[in-house]
Amino acid sequence: MKMTVLAIAGVMALGLTACESPADKAAEQKADSLEAQAAATPNEAQESALNKQADQIEQQAGNADGGATTANTPTTDGPVKTDAAPAH
Repeated sequence: MKMTVLAIAGVMALGLTACESPADKAAEQKADSLEAQAAATPNEAQESALNKQADQIEQQAGNADGGATTANTPTTDGPVKTDAAPAH
């Protein structure tokens, strides 16, 4: 049973990587380039702006497929919001 589950998970993972389009790859390369520029700059404002631009490119690329791969897409709108009530 465990082997079957692992085999299915492996096939699904391969299927997801096969879905990456050339546009996704290009967007990821562009975002990586911007992140490298951000890391290299001594100017904090410029670093923040470059990182924000990289995040937006990654998010747009993730949303271009109708949301099929947005589970790991970074958000650019602040902290994660949850509907859960705080524990007492």
